[in-house]
Amino acid sequence: MLNINIRRRGHEEAELDITSFMSLMTILVPVLLLNMVFSHISVLKLNLPGLSDGSASSAQDNRQLEMVLRAQYIDINYPAGNPVKHIPHVENAPDFATVSLLLQQIKRQLREKSIDKDDLVILSEKGTPYKTLVAAMDTARSYRAVLATSVVDAELFPQISLGDAPELEK
Repeated sequence: MLNINIRRRGHEEAELDITSFMSLMTILVPVLLLNMVFSHISVLKLNLPGLSDGSASSAQDNRQLEMVLRAQYIDINYPAGNPVKHIPHVENAPDFATVSLLLQQIKRQLREKSIDKDDLVILSEKGTPYKTLVAAMDTARSYRAVLATSVVDAELFPQISLGDAPELEK
């Protein structure tokens, strides 16, 4: 029998250096936690126009308030099809500040007549930018108001329905 002597070279156990990994985690964990706090998903609630539910409401309650988004202007109609105001764009952008003021005025006038209206239909042309549509919904839903030294979002027309704008007559 052969006797083989295997000599081991100086075999030392390697040390595990996790200092750089711990430094990475020290930075990464707070950054990820901050991103979780600041990332906020907004959900816009839209109502589809329903069929008549047969409830006994007055003809005034059934009148539709419309915001028609066009390429160069915005029309506000009440009741549907009857223009209230034609608001041209300012510097190629919709003038949502004027739209908000007009909707606030309409809401006040309806309340004075004891009409509690909280729905609005936004009609947009094909090709209306998504950003414009969302800004129109935000404008119609609420406005900023100062109440007892604090700024609050006052409700305008929170129930929003979407539709296609009628074709323009040539």
